[in-house]
Amino acid sequence: GAVTVLGEPAGSPANRRRVGYVTQSPAVYADLSVRANLDYFATLAGLRGPARADAVERTLAQVDLGSHAGARVESLSGGQASRVSLAAALVADPQVLVLDEPTVGLDPVLRRSLWELFAELAGQGRTLLVSSHVMDEATRCDRLLLLREGRVLAELTPSELLERTGAQDAEGAFLRLIEEDER
Repeated sequence: GAVTVLGEPAGSPANRRRVGYVTQSPAVYADLSVRANLDYFATLAGLRGPARADAVERTLAQVDLGSHAGARVESLSGGQASRVSLAAALVADPQVLVLDEPTVGLDPVLRRSLWELFAELAGQGRTLLVSSHVMDEATRCDRLLLLREGRVLAELTPSELLERTGAQDAEGAFLRLIEEDER
């Protein structure tokens, strides 16, 4: 098959600044500082001069890493390193952000602050695609696409999911969908 993103073939150079991707594990350079990583990824996105410097500063503030800007990533906690990876995806100010299990292994306070940032980005008109096996996080999304073994079980809103299954929570609802599918 073929995938198009924002009207372009997936992987198109035209989408380099328009699509950000955050892997489950931090995908930044451990031996570089936070600022150097962001500067590098801003350069890859084609940002130059004052625009690049402004993008780096904006993103440091966005992910609350300004006080760690000079620290090498290898010296940071796991949660901080995850935020550097998120910042690397945000530095080009993308329209679409793909997040692969962005809060796995993070403490509850950091998880909450990241979900607040995701809501803020969505409120600015950005599209966020979040993959997660943590079903309570699914309820933070506007629409759900529930997959099992590569097949779509349902595409609906969190409230539609609960209504359809009669479950009390998203995890119970997902399990009911699996049971229905197996029958």
